[in-house]
Amino acid sequence: MKIEGEGKLLRIFIGENDRWKGKPLYDAIVLKAREEGLAGATVLRGAMGFGADSRMHTTKVLRLSEDLPIIIEIVDKAEKIEKILPELDKMVGEGMITIEDVHVVAYRNSKTT
Repeated sequence: MKIEGEGKLLRIFIGENDRWKGKPLYDAIVLKAREEGLAGATVLRGAMGFGADSRMHTTKVLRLSEDLPIIIEIVDKAEKIEKILPELDKMVGEGMITIEDVHVVAYRNSKTT
C-alpha cells in the first residue's frame, strides 16, 4: 500500500557529547519524539563538520574528535512537528534546527499478520 502527502522534515543538528538530564541529547530527543507519537526519527552520525565556533570535528586519525556531529531527522505532519518544537527549544542548548516542506511517499506492507 502506498501513502502519499505533504509533510514537514525537522532536522536537528547537535554534537555527540551534548546531554539532556544525564543522557545523550540525541537519545532524549528520539524518546521524546516517540512519546509525542511522531511517525519516526533517525539519528545520523557525521564523519566531519563544524558549527558556530568553527571548531572542526572529524573522524580522521590525526584529528580524532569524540564530539562528532549528530543529525536527527523526523518527518511528520506540520501540526505534529510544531507541537514538539517548544520541547526541543528547552532541550537543545547549542545546535540548529531546520524545518522543510517535504512530499512524503511511504510504502507499507498491506498484509495482515
